[in-house]
Amino acid sequence: QVQLVESGGGLVQAGGSLRLSCAASGRTFSSYTMGWFRQAPGKEREFVAAISRRYGNTDYADSVKGRFTISRDNAKNTVYLQMNSLKPEDTAVYYCAARPTDGTPSFSNEYAYWGQGTQVTVSS
Repeated sequence: QVQLVESGGGLVQAGGSLRLSCAASGRTFSSYTMGWFRQAPGKEREFVAAISRRYGNTDYADSVKGRFTISRDNAKNTVYLQMNSLKPEDTAVYYCAARPTDGTPSFSNEYAYWGQGTQVTVSS
């Protein structure tokens, strides 16, 4: 089992940048595929990005390609989401998720463990 804690959210103007972090407990972080999802008010949770456990393969939602970058530091048990060129429509609660298998699925039910979320607000 793994526990996840997100940080780095906040208020930023459109065009700005933020870097989210997700710290994982335990000594087996490298055995988890990690994902980021987000949920805006009144909307369903949606996939943002994922990074595989074995080869570090990445996948992104079309809406964030070219602007967001997911990365991981297994020595620090941490996954990051670098968000550039932020838009007001990126405003949401961002969640970190983990799954103990390969692949970079975009469906939230493919992930077993979740953090509590961090708020990102982009002003126009």
